Amino acid sequence: MNDTDTMFLFDRPLVRRHRDRAAAEIGRFDFLLREVAGRLAERLDMIKRTFPRVLNLGCHGGEVEAAFGGCNGIRQMVHADLSPAMARMAAAGTGSPAVAADEEALPFAPGSFDMVVSNLSLHWVNDLPGAMIQARRALRPDGLFIAAMLGGDSLFELRRALMEAEMEVTGGMSARISPMAGLRDAAGLLQRAGFALPVADMDTLTVAYPDPFRLMRDLRGMGETNAGLSRLKRPTRRAVIIRAAERYMELFREADGTVPATFEIVFLAGWSPDASVQQQPAKRGSASHRLADALNSIEQTVEMKPRH
Repeated sequence: MNDTDTMFLFDRPLVRRHRDRAAAEIGRFDFLLREVAGRLAERLDMIKRTFPRVLNLGCHGGEVEAAFGGCNGIRQMVHADLSPAMARMAAAGTGSPAVAADEEALPFAPGSFDMVVSNLSLHWVNDLPGAMIQARRALRPDGLFIAAMLGGDSLFELRRALMEAEMEVTGGMSARISPMAGLRDAAGLLQRAGFALPVADMDTLTVAYPDPFRLMRDLRGMGETNAGLSRLKRPTRRAVIIRAAERYMELFREADGTVPATFEIVFLAGWSPDASVQQQPAKRGSASHRLADALNSIEQTVEMKPRH
């Protein structure tokens, strides 16, 4: 479902190829996926509800199922990933059904699931409001949507090092890190997609690496290398990569010799609307008590003047 104002930022076929390439060895590079899946499980543990049938959207290697186990009455988890190779890995690793499916064109009937969960996948979607709307439609009434995605300040260290190195070596600059949504943007997207009781919050994870090359290897191993449409279309010059690693060390090296990599994780949660069980806002003007009375204060009228 594409809105007329959808901004096409990502090369989705390239995202799929990156994930297909990474699938066979995802178990060597899935530490971030496992960590964030665990944090999603912690949030779910605070919700005293059962969700028998769950869609794991953008499943990677099935890390969410491993983290969730049988909590909250989960009886079946269906895995879906843009990458057919990732879907096969999730099915092989968990024994649960898996399909290759695009978040922007979900093949599921309305009301198919009690919960939709997405772990570090939605930041590669062009039509994010449309994908969320489709996720909401796949939910039964009062079903839960819960997700984690990379936020806007993720990998700011690498972004700066690459930018300065490219300027120094070539005299120009290209988009090296894909654009990502901020917390306020994400909260607005939940409302735009029609979720009830939307909530968004954020964690910041800092990973210590022995050198920047190890970080770059891990990003490739997770299938998280740049797939922006505005990316440089030719191979990056070796001199740029070497200088970027040097600049990274110069700018960010810790006392123990390691370098940090920052991942900003935006967590989202919302409910498929169901007027029969969810609280509804009161109609405007229907209040039977004044706020001033409730606060034991004096109500005053203030004149507002237009500003010029």
